[in-house]
Amino acid sequence: MTGPADARTGARLLVDQLAIQGVRRVFGVPGESYLAVLDALCDSDIEFVVCRQEGGAAMMAEADGKLSGRPGIAFCTRGPGVTNASAGVHIAEQDGTPMILFVGQIETGMRHRGAFQEVDYKAVFGTLAKWAVEIDDPARVPELVARAFRVAMQGRPGPVVVALPEDMLTGVAEAADAPRVEAVETWPGLADMARLQKRLWAAERPMVVLGGGRWSEAAVAATVRFAERFELPVAVTFRRQMLFPADHPNYAGDLGLGVNPKLLARIRDADLLLVVGDPLSEVPSQSYTLMAPGAPLPALVHVLPDADGLGKVYQPSLAINASPQAFAAALEGLQPPTAIGWGEATRTARADYLAWSETVPAHPGTFQMAAVVAALRALPEDAILTNGAGNYAIWLHRFHRFRRYGTQVAPTSGSMGYGLPAAIAAKLAHPDKVVVALAGDGCFQMTSQELATAMQAGAAVVVVVIDNGIYGTIRMHQERAYPGRVSGTTMKNPDFAALARAHGAHGATVETGEDFAPALAAAIASRRPALLHVKLDPQAITPTKSIDDLRAGG
Repeated sequence: MTGPADARTGARLLVDQLAIQGVRRVFGVPGESYLAVLDALCDSDIEFVVCRQEGGAAMMAEADGKLSGRPGIAFCTRGPGVTNASAGVHIAEQDGTPMILFVGQIETGMRHRGAFQEVDYKAVFGTLAKWAVEIDDPARVPELVARAFRVAMQGRPGPVVVALPEDMLTGVAEAADAPRVEAVETWPGLADMARLQKRLWAAERPMVVLGGGRWSEAAVAATVRFAERFELPVAVTFRRQMLFPADHPNYAGDLGLGVNPKLLARIRDADLLLVVGDPLSEVPSQSYTLMAPGAPLPALVHVLPDADGLGKVYQPSLAINASPQAFAAALEGLQPPTAIGWGEATRTARADYLAWSETVPAHPGTFQMAAVVAALRALPEDAILTNGAGNYAIWLHRFHRFRRYGTQVAPTSGSMGYGLPAAIAAKLAHPDKVVVALAGDGCFQMTSQELATAMQAGAAVVVVVIDNGIYGTIRMHQERAYPGRVSGTTMKNPDFAALARAHGAHGATVETGEDFAPALAAAIASRRPALLHVKLDPQAITPTKSIDDLRAGG
């Protein structure tokens, strides 16, 4: 049922629709092109989180969508505002995250004249977003906003861009409210599940890989029960480690960067590979070498919420169009074989994972990353960890133990600057939980101004800045390809702890590994935004390689 039609401005209609869809906060940088929306928000319960740059606002919205499963919302102005925000749209597209970016637009009568900051949003975002639309008539706001929420959530989730002309926002129309939208769950057919059970019963070397979006805590729990009943080894894809508890005896590791060679061998040798939710893009597929694109794959059972994704790259022997939540529920009905012949292989997979990830190797320099790993492992199991892109994240992904759903927020797109904005969104959504962002010195400086956002919003996040004075990932590739020829990868950095204190945040420099755990505890206890400045020897380029090692082998 829809509400009664009454006369409202386009801006008021928009804000009312957001409230109906359950939106509690939006992220943005104010702009003159959508002043009417800012005014309408004054009379609503929706919080407007004032950000410092549109890229940070879009990243916060993307992280909010990743955590909630419903679209995160960002607002920005036209032209330079929306081009800044496009970084967050790209993350949402690559990660399959529900998100809506509302963009102020020039008046409708000025279009196609090169007006001030004019952008053709349908052309710019036509291939980056799931849908890009411009609302010309205020009477259509309820209809098109409801559709935007549905498009963002259904199938494989993703970003939607909605342009809002100034005169549409101030125009008045009579329109009924649209209802709250719930994404349709695509359920696997009974025949599909019967075929899957037969394959499991016939298998000798089965393996499960989990990834993608459309998961929930209940879906993860159901999948864990399935793995236990069938004694299956389970791996997760890049930056989706929260989809299976790392302390579980069936957990075998992650298909990320620098993956365990024994895990790769096990996946290649599987005679049944059940992949749920993940399209197996470049990183988890190891640059498309894990399986042959286009070739028939008798071992592959591929489960995706988007029918168009099935067979797009890989040709499975059994393709199942189902959302992970629906598929996980259906797994409860499968029965394991009377005798399970792969139990020992599952235990070996677990032992291989522990041998690969339990002990952090020593590396050059006074400060040791083992101290960071140990302190993070000691956090409550519901602590939320975020990160952006950089070699510093290798230690987090390889050695940390994610144990709960909803505790990892990271971009599969490898976008720098993501950690701090994502942490702010996570802390605002879960103020009772510890939220820690890891960032390299280059990564942090992409969005460091959002420390001011954290202070203003009261988001008591802890940022650990790992400073090695270089763009580490690029230097790693540079030393491999052009050993000793350093160009464009060295940075001269500020005193990050002093920068944090200038914002009014807690700031401390940590010189030794022994000091890290007490410093982290003090930062959390400060109950305000905090930053720990860790200085890492640039020779510690990966957990097992130094720059000198790379040069020697380059």
